[in-house]
Amino acid sequence: MRGERGQSTVEWIALVLLAALLLVGLLAAAGGRLPGGELARAILTRIVCAVRLDGACGDDGAAALALEYGSELAAMVRDQVPDLLYEEGMVALPVDYRRCGEPACSDGAETGLVSRSAAGEEVVAFVHVVDCRAAALEASREAGYDCSGDAAGNLYVQYFFYYPTSSTAKALPGDSGFHRHDWESWQLRYEADGGVWVRASSHHGYNYEFSKLNAGSDAGGAIGGAVNDAVEAVGARPPGGWGPGTGQLHVSGGSHAGNARIYRPVGRSTRDHRLRLIPLNRIAREDRTSFAVIPPWRKRIFLDPEYAGTD
Repeated sequence: MRGERGQSTVEWIALVLLAALLLVGLLAAAGGRLPGGELARAILTRIVCAVRLDGACGDDGAAALALEYGSELAAMVRDQVPDLLYEEGMVALPVDYRRCGEPACSDGAETGLVSRSAAGEEVVAFVHVVDCRAAALEASREAGYDCSGDAAGNLYVQYFFYYPTSSTAKALPGDSGFHRHDWESWQLRYEADGGVWVRASSHHGYNYEFSKLNAGSDAGGAIGGAVNDAVEAVGARPPGGWGPGTGQLHVSGGSHAGNARIYRPVGRSTRDHRLRLIPLNRIAREDRTSFAVIPPWRKRIFLDPEYAGTD
C-alpha cells in the first residue's frame, strides 16, 4: 500500500509539473497579451508551491522569486535580505503601494519586532536583479543593462522600499521637505572574487556608514557630486557609497534615508526574513501608476547598477 501511495504521489507531481510547463510555454509565447494572464501567473505560482517538498513556500514571496529568477538566484536574493532597523520614534513601515498608499495603513508599532502595520499590511521589499556575470552578460545587455566598467562581472540585487509619504521635518503636508510617495533602496553587489558590498539610498545619493562625510551624497547635484569625489579621493568615504556587507539597513524617521552601518541602539526592527519580497520586472513592464517621485523602474540605477544618483 505504501509503495502504491508513493507511486501515486510521484505520478500526481509529474502531471502537475507537466501542466505547469504547458502554462509557462503559453505565457512565454503570448507575453503580456494573454487574456487572464495575471490569473494564470497566480495559478502557476500556487502550482509551484504545491509540488515543492522542501517547505520553502511561505508568505515571503519565495515562489514568485523562483518563477522570476530560478531557484538558485532566488535563494541568493532571499538569503541577503537586510534587517530593517528603524530610527527611534518612527512608526512608518515600507508596504506594497498597490494595496496601501496612505500613512494610516502603513504605520505600525513604535517599538519591538514589526512585520505588519496596525492595519495589517505586510512589510514589503520590491526586488530587482542585474546580472553582469559572464554567463548572463549577453541577456543582460539585450535587456538594456549597463554592465560596463566597474559593473563588469558582478551580480547586483536591489531592494526597493515604498513609503506613502516623506518629510525631512515633520511628516505633515505643508512642512519643509514633505512630499507624497517615497522610494528608498538597499543595494547589494556580489563581486567575482566572492566579496559582498552594500549601500543604501540617502536623499540624492548612496551612503554606507552614517557620517557627516556623506553631505555631498545627501545634497546631490553637481556640487554634491564634486564634494563626494573629493572625499572619496582621499579615502574618507568609500567610492560610490559602497562598503562591506552588514546585513542591515538603518532607516531614518521622516525622510527614510538609509545607511548600512550606524552606531546607536535600535528598539524597533523588521528582522529574520519577515519581509515579503516582490519581483519588480513585470511591474516595471506593466505598471502605469502615477507617483510624486520617480519609481525604481524609471530610475537610471535600474539599468546602471553603479550609478551614483537617485534620479
